[in-house]
Amino acid sequence: MERGKQLCAWGAAVLIFVVLMVVTPAIPQSEEYHNFADQRELFLGIPNTLNVISNIPFLFVGVVGLTLCFYRNYFRLRLQGEIWGWSIFFLGVTAVAFGSSYYHLKPNDARLVWDRLPMTVAFTSIMAIFIIERVDEKTGTTSIAPLVIAGILTILYWRFFDDLRPYALIQFLPCIIIPLMAILIPPMYTHSSYWLWAAGFYLLAKVEEAEDKQIYKWTNHIVSGHTLKHLFAAMVPVFLTLMLAKRDIEPERRSLLQKWKIYWIRIKENGLKAERLECEYSEVSTTV
Repeated sequence: MERGKQLCAWGAAVLIFVVLMVVTPAIPQSEEYHNFADQRELFLGIPNTLNVISNIPFLFVGVVGLTLCFYRNYFRLRLQGEIWGWSIFFLGVTAVAFGSSYYHLKPNDARLVWDRLPMTVAFTSIMAIFIIERVDEKTGTTSIAPLVIAGILTILYWRFFDDLRPYALIQFLPCIIIPLMAILIPPMYTHSSYWLWAAGFYLLAKVEEAEDKQIYKWTNHIVSGHTLKHLFAAMVPVFLTLMLAKRDIEPERRSLLQKWKIYWIRIKENGLKAERLECEYSEVSTTV
């Protein structure tokens, strides 16, 4: 029965993907994408200096996260799929530091492959982790390899056919699905709200990327939107690392939506109690 559900889910995903590929036009990679606002060479002879060195946080966070996955089981990862998923994620984050720096030294399509490849590995591994934690351990574990491979194939497809549609799907789908799943599906662990903080910082990073030149103008040519995009995007693994360090088994598996409803009900109840006390106090004062 479970096997049948999994096959149906994968079949539906493939069908949706095929339909999107048929009904939507190809999205070629614009050459203008490589024309970043801040192209200054500030020190050490590093071209596009700030866009290069702003990738350093990815290296630190990735190495720390990967180390803590195995060092005395600091993150208390209980499932084999979790260990694989988080290890691949932090490997991807670490590789972003090298791939993105390599690309920004001389931005072009050939180097952009090495910028996008590690990011895609990180995105897809996160999706598998979420399936493990929120849906089913076995399904999530078996989906790690297919999702990561699918992500890599989207990069190859773009490079050979100059069509960004599959890559855009892999990149932006987690931005929609993960916050929704974090809100609606009961978690296995505590500190689930950290997922939303991570999603929020990633959204801000994408806005800064889109407004690269405008932000560079607003800051009087001090820092560009793309540099800030790197720094804000690095906050995603920072928050996920903090979540892993702090979280524990959730004693009451309630979704964030359920918790928010309970919290709102309590606020309303406290408000009503306060109103009653105020009325009673007013009546006593009047009587006296």
